[in-house]
Amino acid sequence: MKRWMPSPPLSLALFVVWLLLNQSLHLATVLFAAVLAIVVPLITKGLRPATVRMRKPGVALRLTGVALRDMLHSALTVGRLLLTRRNSAMAPAFVTVPLDVRDPNALAVLSMICCLTPGTAWAEVAFDRSALLIHVFDLIDEQAFIDLIKNRYEKPLMEIFES
Repeated sequence: MKRWMPSPPLSLALFVVWLLLNQSLHLATVLFAAVLAIVVPLITKGLRPATVRMRKPGVALRLTGVALRDMLHSALTVGRLLLTRRNSAMAPAFVTVPLDVRDPNALAVLSMICCLTPGTAWAEVAFDRSALLIHVFDLIDEQAFIDLIKNRYEKPLMEIFES
C-alpha cells in the first residue's frame, strides 16, 4: 500500500481539492481525481523532506491556535496601518532571526507561518539553517520580534519535531 500511496493525507487532499475545483461528481472527474491522488504523490516523493514524526500532537494543536490567532491579529493590524498611516510613518525592515531548529519539516512549518501571517514574509534561510531572514511590514522593536519568533513558534516546533 505504501508503495502506491506514499502519502495518504496528500492523496486524500488532492482528491478532494480536484472534486471541489471541478464542482462535479461525474465519473470522469472522480476517476481523474483518483489518478491525480495516486500519481502526484508518487512523482513528487523525492521533493518532500524527511518523514514527519510528530512527537507532541497537543503542542502542535496549541501552536496551530497561536498561529491562527496571530494571523488574525496581524491581518487586522496591517489593515488598520494601511488605512491610517502614511508610508513615511511605517518602518519596514529585514530581521535576521538566529535559529536553533534544524529539522526540515519544522522549518517548512515555520516558513508557512511567516508567509501566511500578514506583515511578515520569509525572505531567506542560511545554507547551514542557522539564521532566517524575515521581512517585517512595520518593525517597532527588532529584539522583541526575534523573541516572538523564537518563543511562540520555534520552541514549540522543536518540541514537536526534534524532541
